[in-house]
Amino acid sequence: MEKTLQLGIYSSAGIGVLALLLGIYLTRKIPFLKRFCIPAPVSGGLLVSLLALFAYSVFGFTCSFDGTVKDLCMMLFFTSVGFQSDMSVLRKGGRPLLVMIGLVAVLIVAQNLVSVGIACGMGMDPLFGMALGSIPMSGGHGTAGGFSPLLEQLGLQGASSITMAAATFGLVAGSLLGGPLGEALIRRHHLSDESAWNEDIADTVEFKETTSKLEYLRAACALLIAMALGTELSKLLALTGITFPTYFGSLLVACLLRNLIGLSPKWNKEFCIREIISIGDVCLQLFLGMAMASLRLWELASLALPLTLILLSQVALMAVFGAFVAFPLLGRKKYDSAVLVSGLCGFGLGATPNAMANMSAVCLKYRYAVKPFIIVPIIGAMFVDLINTGIITLFLNWIH
Repeated sequence: MEKTLQLGIYSSAGIGVLALLLGIYLTRKIPFLKRFCIPAPVSGGLLVSLLALFAYSVFGFTCSFDGTVKDLCMMLFFTSVGFQSDMSVLRKGGRPLLVMIGLVAVLIVAQNLVSVGIACGMGMDPLFGMALGSIPMSGGHGTAGGFSPLLEQLGLQGASSITMAAATFGLVAGSLLGGPLGEALIRRHHLSDESAWNEDIADTVEFKETTSKLEYLRAACALLIAMALGTELSKLLALTGITFPTYFGSLLVACLLRNLIGLSPKWNKEFCIREIISIGDVCLQLFLGMAMASLRLWELASLALPLTLILLSQVALMAVFGAFVAFPLLGRKKYDSAVLVSGLCGFGLGATPNAMANMSAVCLKYRYAVKPFIIVPIIGAMFVDLINTGIITLFLNWIH
């Protein structure tokens, strides 16, 4: 007989925080986790969810988590993403940036078509395919956590466990694929000779600024105002009959406010974007810790075969897309193109840190490339979530 313990709002948040702290400890102690850029809340939360799986399998014991704090952290994170969408930075990337944005959009559509197509071919709910498409692949754990409640609302049981498991797989796969693929393209097309890494040519700037409490207060106020307006916008969007994630309105409002502020040089200079990013990063860590700790892994047992098949298909798609679509369009004879492909594999299957780690690994063997280290963070911070959310919304409304 199954026994369930109902956890309150603070107990649920506390377990998520413990999972995050455990993950931070594990990342420091286990080189594998650091090498493949596995986020601390993912490693810690996965261990907690494995303990929950043991308790369920042996004693028939489960915990029911309150998602209030988790949902608040999710909203704050995606609102901070909206504030990072400064369209004026498009000029910094030039043509390769625009090409990469287009490639990301095509990749996201292809990921969903592949996963939904395989799911339907196996006689399964297309929502299961969506749970293994661009939501966890290009979206990573943040988007997986943001869309899983919507997938469950639409009728996919265990959506949170499915999307989080797929996102974790994607993080590792993206790190394993990106570096070797970029290196193979460089060798095959003779784009560069191996050389020692020269840190002096790395165009990086280390920011060491003192931030006052007032600036963090202003950042928190900006986030809450955008969330308040975004909530009302979400209500209006719901009247259209189109299904949107709960955070979509707040993300759009934050994006609009950021670009309106950017019209005034004075306001733009004084805008507290660093503090907003810091708050968003903290909320993402807390959100992931709570989301991973509450996974019900036993719900994946009956889905092992289709889950594996679709995820391996996503890796194959990423490899073919990177080598035969992205690389020629970015410039087959350019070293930067191969570096960008390694980065594309990183956030196409995992997250922006994976992309940066892949490119660093390639450049460590050959030579530093300036443009990829400008383009990839811009796309990871500004465009992936925006494009992905829009395309996922279209797919969900198409199949359901």
